[in-house]
This record gives sequence, C-alpha cells and structure tokens, in this order.
Amino acid sequence: MGVVNRRNAVLGWTVWKVGKRVAKRKAKAAVPNVDPETKRPNKSLVASLVGAVAGAFWFVRRRKGDEEQQS
Repeated sequence: MGVVNRRNAVLGWTVWKVGKRVAKRKAKAAVPNVDPETKRPNKSLVASLVGAVAGAFWFVRRRKGDEEQQS
C-alpha cells in the first residue's frame, strides 16, 4: 500500500479546504471594523503602517552607512 493513495489524497484535500475556510473566518474576525460613517482607517492600521515605514527607513539608512564605511 502506497503512502499517496486516493483515500489519503481526498482526506488531505478535505483538510486543506476546511483549514482555509477556518483561517479566513479567523482573519476576518481579527480585523477591527472600520466605521462606515467616518470612513477613517483604524488606529492600529495607521500605527502598523507608520512602524513599517520607519523600519524600512531605518534599514535603508543602516545599509547605506555600511556601504560608506567599506569604501
């Protein structure tokens, strides 16, 4: 009996489909609702974006400083 057979393939496919559905449901539940009246983004989204931009800026400056020191 092989490891990959029809029964295991169907079982794996089913687990994958159900797992994706559960993951999507959890992801939707984790995102805070945006107030439709004000149309303003939530504070956690703004904070995440500011942090990501600051991290990218810090990374680029650090890399540029390393290149100047090596020359």
